[in-house]
Amino acid sequence: MANTRQSTKRARQALAHAARNVMTKSVAKSAIKAAMDAFKSKDAAKAKTAYQNAIRVLAISASKGAMPATRAARKTSRLTHLFNKEFGGSTK
Repeated sequence: MANTRQSTKRARQALAHAARNVMTKSVAKSAIKAAMDAFKSKDAAKAKTAYQNAIRVLAISASKGAMPATRAARKTSRLTHLFNKEFGGSTK
């Protein structure tokens, strides 16, 4: 229980930040899942679009602090590796 005005405000801010982080992480997980499904469909255009969206969302969640930068980089690397394995490169 917060005892001072400052600790009350920090507790309130912590709740807001936690809610924001949950939303950002959920969007990132959904983007990764969509990319994995697109990879399984073997449609190169759909997979490339989903891959690029997942990379963008991971970078955003890392920059907002919802996810550590190293975790986002690891997930990006793994997605890139899978994409290149399935479709032979050309991630740009």
